[in-house]
Amino acid sequence: MKPYVLLCLLFCGLWAVAQPDAAGWINQEDGVAIQGYDLVSYTRGTPVRGTPEFSHDYQGVRFLFTTERNMHLFQAMPEQYIPAYGGWCAYAMGKSGDRVAVDPETYKMVDGRLMLFNRTRLNNPLKKWNRDEERLLRQADANWSQFYPDGP
Repeated sequence: MKPYVLLCLLFCGLWAVAQPDAAGWINQEDGVAIQGYDLVSYTRGTPVRGTPEFSHDYQGVRFLFTTERNMHLFQAMPEQYIPAYGGWCAYAMGKSGDRVAVDPETYKMVDGRLMLFNRTRLNNPLKKWNRDEERLLRQADANWSQFYPDGP
């Protein structure tokens, strides 16, 4: 029976090593993802900042939520809520492959994936994204895979 236990421990250890560490690819500041916005709130059409009262650490990154329910929804399926490209600007990822900070309130859902965008008073990349979404989406996916070929 010992060989089975050892084999199981080896498999579990390899699986844990193979999991990407979100701290290396999620857009965060001071260990908090996406400027503290509740990722579940995006699926309801209104992004809202979470609170420290409802926080969850996922792969070394702290996520904040507005309610305990949202926190539990995230805990059950984090991959469903984590934004595309780690929460970096989708337009910049598609245009040049650069990781550019975002305005968490400038976003779009594309086939169930949360896309976040940078925005300033003079520049709104979401408008540019909308004009060429299909090509930029393909290019962003390709560029992101260059950063994390085995990751998210």
